[in-house]
Amino acid sequence: MSKQKSGILSWYFKSNLAYRILGALIIGSIIGMVLPKNPTLISIIQPFGDLFVRLLKMIIVPIIAASLIVGTSSIEPSKLGRVGGKAVFYYAITTLIAIILGLMCAFIFKPGAGLDLSDSSIAVSKTSNAPSLSEIVLNIVPTNPISAMANTQVLAIICFFIFFGVALAFCRENKDERIKEAANVVYKFFDGVSEVMFKVVHWIMQYAPIGVFALMFVVFNKSGASAFSSLANVTFTVYLGLVLQIILVYCGTCLFIGLSPKSFLQKVKDPMLTAFVTRSSNATLPISMDTAENKMGVPKGIYSFVLPVGATVNMNGTTVYLGVCAIFIANACGLDLNLGHYMTIILTSMLAAVGTAGIPGAGAMMLLLVLEAIGLPVEGNVAIAYGMILGIDAILDMGRTSMNVTGDVAASIWVAKTEGELDTDKWDRASKNL
Repeated sequence: MSKQKSGILSWYFKSNLAYRILGALIIGSIIGMVLPKNPTLISIIQPFGDLFVRLLKMIIVPIIAASLIVGTSSIEPSKLGRVGGKAVFYYAITTLIAIILGLMCAFIFKPGAGLDLSDSSIAVSKTSNAPSLSEIVLNIVPTNPISAMANTQVLAIICFFIFFGVALAFCRENKDERIKEAANVVYKFFDGVSEVMFKVVHWIMQYAPIGVFALMFVVFNKSGASAFSSLANVTFTVYLGLVLQIILVYCGTCLFIGLSPKSFLQKVKDPMLTAFVTRSSNATLPISMDTAENKMGVPKGIYSFVLPVGATVNMNGTTVYLGVCAIFIANACGLDLNLGHYMTIILTSMLAAVGTAGIPGAGAMMLLLVLEAIGLPVEGNVAIAYGMILGIDAILDMGRTSMNVTGDVAASIWVAKTEGELDTDKWDRASKNL
């Protein structure tokens, strides 16, 4: 009925959600910078932002479980390998390009050059928590799937449910009617779970503008304009690398498969914005899935497989960040990098990005791994430079997470188009409306 939302907040629910979120982002940022730093005020406002992130995290495991199982089991086994292979290939190529672009930008703008950091005994906490390369690879396979879900070990969760979904796909095509019928019951159950969770997502997103305002206020009230001015070069370099990745790679992907880059940027703005303010690829998964299906015409059988995997293993923005920040710290500490160092940064950043959890701030921990690999243990003056990066990590994390999510969506489009399953009518209608 038309009077259903005629109450005092009808204007709020009737207005465009993306504009509400954008307005909250701008207002929260401005007020946060204008007002003097106030720990008391931050302690009052921060819980509203924390609540939004907690609500999104609350649905991560059920969303991943239901979507991966439905996605993998809804594809014919013969086709499953092809879709997965295409997604992994796209992720590997774009990640390699991302780290190269990041290093090129850092080589040109030389972030950290000219800094005079005297040696010091100041240490950065948690330096011992950086996992080894072998640990990252081994941790992909969970020893206890239930424990992995309880601790939100996303990479392990994805691994288990991919196995589960693939097995379910084979069972759904089994010649034994009993097995086939039982498998279909399991599939319908998780399909129902998926639909229920998307309804929960819709409710959570109505709260998003309030949470976004709180998140932005806290970040900018703590950091202020000084966070931008003190490390303006490294911030600019990271964001330049991110923008180049979006324009050259993702928009280039659209041109390559015959789609409009302008339409792509318009369609992907909701997940980009959500990722920017939440700083979490996993928390943005529901928004990415909704955008892929309803705005871009990607079938559920593809996006429900490609996007959850991409939220963990496709960290293009993180690799740009790792490359630029490693160069910044090396320059600040007076280390002359050679070709071997650059190759080590490339290889380590790609592997570290795969092991980076899709949660706020995880990239900063992976930076420790890259620094150790090029012979810069985080102690003394290296610790000081690393501490400077941590000071603005929230600002850098916003950009890199937004690009991570954009890359995931681009991958789903590329796979769907090359599989001949993309609903191009939605793109054609968008082009007519431009």
